[in-house]
Amino acid sequence: MKIANTGKDGVGKNTHRIAQYAQLAMILEVCATPKPGNVDRDHNYPDTRFEHFLASAVSVYPVLKKASTDTKGIGGYIHKAVLESKKWQSGGNTHFGAFILLIPLVMAAGRLEEIDGPYDIFTKLKYNIIQLVKNTTIEDSIELYHAFNAAGVRVKEVQDMDLKDLTTSIETIKTRGTTLYQLMEISSSYDMVAREWTMDFPLTFSCANSILIKYRSININDAVVWTFLEILARNPDTFIQTKSGLSTAQSVSEQAGNIIKKINRSGFDNTKEDIHLFDEQLIRSGINPGSTADIIIAGLFIALMGGLSF
Repeated sequence: MKIANTGKDGVGKNTHRIAQYAQLAMILEVCATPKPGNVDRDHNYPDTRFEHFLASAVSVYPVLKKASTDTKGIGGYIHKAVLESKKWQSGGNTHFGAFILLIPLVMAAGRLEEIDGPYDIFTKLKYNIIQLVKNTTIEDSIELYHAFNAAGVRVKEVQDMDLKDLTTSIETIKTRGTTLYQLMEISSSYDMVAREWTMDFPLTFSCANSILIKYRSININDAVVWTFLEILARNPDTFIQTKSGLSTAQSVSEQAGNIIKKINRSGFDNTKEDIHLFDEQLIRSGINPGSTADIIIAGLFIALMGGLSF
């Protein structure tokens, strides 16, 4: 697949395609079934349903398109994406973590020149996104705090720059001159999405590679579910930790790891019943690996940039 860049200074071309890839990534993620514990085609939560995720994915097209033409203002675009999503659906926080990953990826994609081949794309996309996140500003931090407030995201309680005390925290950000990248560094010890920013997006790019490789031999739904389980097995989910504690997150990861071992022994098709049972268990318990789903969305976007097609 060829991605051509003809915009001024190498920025702002293919705005439609880049935004559409980001939308498709969100849609493919929520459609993949069963992703244990998450909303999908077969499962809803009481207040957040499948259609809420679809509406959110459709709603943010203008924000994604505009972001792909820009080289600054990551925090503002995340905030705008949250506000646009809220206009279209009443299911609460559907894609907040995904926006934190997708917005800089979309902006990085907008800076690509004409490229052939997924690995070349991956190398240049990674370079671009590292430069973008490391050059964020104090204003980006402030915008992210407003986005958190607008989305109503459940967060880990902290003593310093607490998201629940918006006014005081914003004044602290201004006084200290804390950039958005620095905020991510502060959160990276306990938040897997923040850790992506500060460690050059390792899970995101690994996810993209995994999906592309698996899709050679199985359908896209199963490739996404399998990759989801792999990531969950190796990384206790932040959203589970925040809601239910670290021990629960570790237990869920251990269960996912056992399923991966069975897949490796017996094949994916022979493990589907185990995956469904695991899914039902997490749904009943209200345990939602939402941060893992955010990584999947970002990985799917990169995979689409790298040639994933149907």
